[in-house]
Amino acid sequence: MTNIDASSSGAFKIGGDIEINRLGFGAMRVTGAGVWGEPEDRAEALRTLKRLPELGVNFIDTSDAYGPETSENLLTEALHPFKNMLIATKGGLVRGGPGVWTPLGRPEYLRQAVLMSLRRLKVETIDLWQLHRIDTKTPRDEQFAVIRDMQKEGLIRHVGLSEVSIDEIEAAQKFFSVATVQNRYNLVDRVHEDVLDYCEKHNIGFMPWFPLAAGDLTKPGTVLDALAKKTGATPSQIALAWVLKRSPVMLPIPGTGKVKHLEENTAAAGIVLSDADFKALDAAGLKESRAA
Repeated sequence: MTNIDASSSGAFKIGGDIEINRLGFGAMRVTGAGVWGEPEDRAEALRTLKRLPELGVNFIDTSDAYGPETSENLLTEALHPFKNMLIATKGGLVRGGPGVWTPLGRPEYLRQAVLMSLRRLKVETIDLWQLHRIDTKTPRDEQFAVIRDMQKEGLIRHVGLSEVSIDEIEAAQKFFSVATVQNRYNLVDRVHEDVLDYCEKHNIGFMPWFPLAAGDLTKPGTVLDALAKKTGATPSQIALAWVLKRSPVMLPIPGTGKVKHLEENTAAAGIVLSDADFKALDAAGLKESRAA
């Protein structure tokens, strides 16, 4: 797998000024079980992170909640000073234990989250900081206002949102320019199709999390199975190739803590689906999504 390069996925400019290769990396899985604590194989997790620039992956998504803190710390250990890389992080969720995630959007907490991420990542400005969730217990305008203030202060360069509707994006746009949206999306989970279309219309980067999922389409006899056999690729690689072809603003961030899986995922950047194969997959995926 010496010729694998994420640049085959094409390029996108975050906020119109930071160019990245569209196939990125999600750094959630370099932590322990339940996204809690240190990874079981710390050395392999570090090898995986160090392999990223060698494969042309220059866009990494993390969060202060992954570990918590573990993911950001490992990224700094493996890759600082992040030469020619965009490290995007998030804040706004607190962790009570493995698998426990609680939104907390009080302005003073969001400011603390940004300051601590800056410290862990050893940077002066976070190039892309995302609100991990809008906290329904705190007025959203208060959350957006403190983010706007931190951007004006130079702590944040570009701002993104996660798991949001079009209405929430437009509400946030009154305070700052929304550079990215990170919602769950894949071949068989199309709940946010309208949000993706909105992002494409407004040139907002769309970061689908859980992008490799393909549900029952991985079973023998499906169109995905047939395409995988025809191309010699895995079903996950075909599903990721479909995600990349779906929109020019699509920025998938598949994650793993293993070098082998990272190389397999990145190889999907070089898979070119024909329009006919894309449409066949699209129809099958929509059918399964509607049946879910």
